[in-house]
Amino acid sequence: MKAFIQTLKNIWSIKELREKLIFTFALILVYRFGTHVPLPSINMVEVDNILDIYKNNGGNQQATGLLGLLSSFTGGAFSKASIFALGIMPYISASIVVQLMGLAIPYIQKLQKEGESGRKTVNQITRWLTIIICLIQAPAYLTSITQVFLPYEQFRSAYLVDPHSVMLFWVPSIIILISGTIFAMWMGEKITDKGIGNGISILIMVGILAGFPTAFVKEVGIQMGDTGKGLIMILVEVLVWLFVIILCIMLTVAVRKVPVQYVSRTKSGSLRSITNAARQYIPLKVNAAGVMPIIFAQALMFIPGLIVKSDTTNNTFWAGFSQVFSWQYNTLFAILIIVFTFFYTAITIPVNQMADDLKRNGGLIPRVKPGQETADYLDDVLSKITLPGAIYLALIAILPAIVKIIGLTATDSFALFFGGTSLLIMVGVLLDTVQQINTYLLNHHYDGLMQSRLSRNPH
Repeated sequence: MKAFIQTLKNIWSIKELREKLIFTFALILVYRFGTHVPLPSINMVEVDNILDIYKNNGGNQQATGLLGLLSSFTGGAFSKASIFALGIMPYISASIVVQLMGLAIPYIQKLQKEGESGRKTVNQITRWLTIIICLIQAPAYLTSITQVFLPYEQFRSAYLVDPHSVMLFWVPSIIILISGTIFAMWMGEKITDKGIGNGISILIMVGILAGFPTAFVKEVGIQMGDTGKGLIMILVEVLVWLFVIILCIMLTVAVRKVPVQYVSRTKSGSLRSITNAARQYIPLKVNAAGVMPIIFAQALMFIPGLIVKSDTTNNTFWAGFSQVFSWQYNTLFAILIIVFTFFYTAITIPVNQMADDLKRNGGLIPRVKPGQETADYLDDVLSKITLPGAIYLALIAILPAIVKIIGLTATDSFALFFGGTSLLIMVGVLLDTVQQINTYLLNHHYDGLMQSRLSRNPH
């Protein structure tokens, strides 16, 4: 405990780090405040119960679960009809699209290789694409509110303005939703530039964490109630949850170290020797794709729900594909995650470029010839570690459904924190943030040593 308190003191003693943390927390507070500011045309008294109203009026568990998941990424803003209802997700979608475009469009590939100037141009393209995506998502979001969650004919009191009015309801609401996403995107970029870093990811993590206290309190209330299983069950849930966090950390930091040896010139300069060459490693991550396969898979899992809605036979088996916690849904979900993990790893890890860079810099993998053979070797190693990594990722992604099916949790909202995108994002962002803070502390420590030596020997 003393070491932890001393670390906090060290963090606060570094002026630059202290200012970055204060700036980051200030923007987080602004973002959280914005999630509670409703659209001017919506009555918040009614909107607070959107999900419950929808479920009580025929909404199935699949819809409620998906809406809860979407709401978690925006810190509840989605379900509160907030000005930040779309959150930062349109920017994430635009970033993914631009990244995929870089594989097929030579112009984007060229920009990605031009350094800082190219990066600025790519960022500008991403921003404009974000606005285009918002122009699609904002009307869709308003349509879902006015026609599905709160139909005007049934819930007139939920609206301060007639939703049939284009100029009074639709145009202002769309402009506000797009502006909210742009403002959230700006705050994320500012946290990256002037704050602690990873601004976009931090905003997503804060949105997810915002729903945890409510979900946990609700879970405790049910477990301690007449129909609950008591304090022992709550303790078991917490222990299992901590164990899952450890599994997520292991998946995030696990790497396969490929040894690399760099040749060195002899004193004559004419010969090369690898006898005393420096040995290094290429760290190939077991989960190089991160949470992207889960995001891709979740985007496609909306399709089975739409197909089931159009099916009039009421087949029980096919209906399972529209329920978040069913075995049919999660089996397909896991298969898609494994497929997308291989796909995303293949397009983001340039083994041929890595082999060329090694050859150019005089590096080689022991017992492997430079060039194409090195590229094939790296590709083979990557394929072997990606398979267990993909299965591991799929298991963590469907853990919320597993704990719900076996009856470990009493509420759906708390079950979502036992894995999936939410937990992986929280773990990944927290690890990156801690690493950045440690870097600042380490640099300050070295600077302090240098200054103390200079002060003792001024001449």
